[in-house]
Amino acid sequence: MSSDELPPWHSPLAAITGARHGGQVTGLLEQLRTLDTAHPHIAQIAYQLAWTLDAAGCPADAIPHYERAIALGLPPNEHSGALLGLGSSYRLLGELDRADSSLTQGRTQYPANREFEVFLALLRHYQGRPAEALQLALGVLLDTSEDIGVTAHQRAVRHHVAALH
Repeated sequence: MSSDELPPWHSPLAAITGARHGGQVTGLLEQLRTLDTAHPHIAQIAYQLAWTLDAAGCPADAIPHYERAIALGLPPNEHSGALLGLGSSYRLLGELDRADSSLTQGRTQYPANREFEVFLALLRHYQGRPAEALQLALGVLLDTSEDIGVTAHQRAVRHHVAALH
């Protein structure tokens, strides 16, 4: 295959994800399952199947596909999304230690991706660690907000965040 030829699974996957982003969902899950069956060693297909199952409210079904996609190897942006989705799915199923592992790995590997801290804040809440949850959530807010009211009081809020136990 030359460098400008795409693999045979690429066009069908692009059509499926394009339709999903366009709001069409009917039949997409079955199309993804068929594509995954035909190409079981393609990480991007496994990731899109996991993502779609997760979005459809089936986190338990999504987990093995996230795990397979990660094991097969994904480009950084999809790898980051797979770790986040996996961690979120584990949290939804009450598997808090596994959620922590996935989200912490994502935060370590992708420190610029602040969404990991937001999902870790949710997890800390579920773990009964409200001070840590609030520290994480407020840290992201303070670091990313351009709201004039938030930025005007940033120093005082950071002082209070640091005092949380």
